[in-house]
Amino acid sequence: MRVLLDTHIFLGWITDDARLAAPLRSALGASGVSLFWSVASTWEVAVKHAIGRLPLAEPPGPLLARHRELNRVELVMIGEDHALLAAELPRHHDDPFDRLLVAQAKLEGMRLATADARVREYDVPLLPPRRPTG
Repeated sequence: MRVLLDTHIFLGWITDDARLAAPLRSALGASGVSLFWSVASTWEVAVKHAIGRLPLAEPPGPLLARHRELNRVELVMIGEDHALLAAELPRHHDDPFDRLLVAQAKLEGMRLATADARVREYDVPLLPPRRPTG
């Protein structure tokens, strides 16, 4: 299974944040799971850190690179097709970073690991999966 990590999921995972649910933590470390990090998330972290909304123990570049390597997380670049699909998505979510992650997960055939309820409104495979309705 290929999993694209939402920014908050990866940050919670590498900082051992107790809010990251144990089943999700286990799923991310399971055999047969390939993890991916979007350049869009790098951009989001860098912007939020620069404006003081995301304090980090060290600058984002070295921190993210080290944890991607330690956790065997592959980098996903932003392509024109990703940008175009992100612009066409329904307006469930106005955050451009999250919309880009949805587009990338859809186009690259990945599950999106997120706890963001608004992101979960999109037609994209998720980790954890949506709860059945009805």
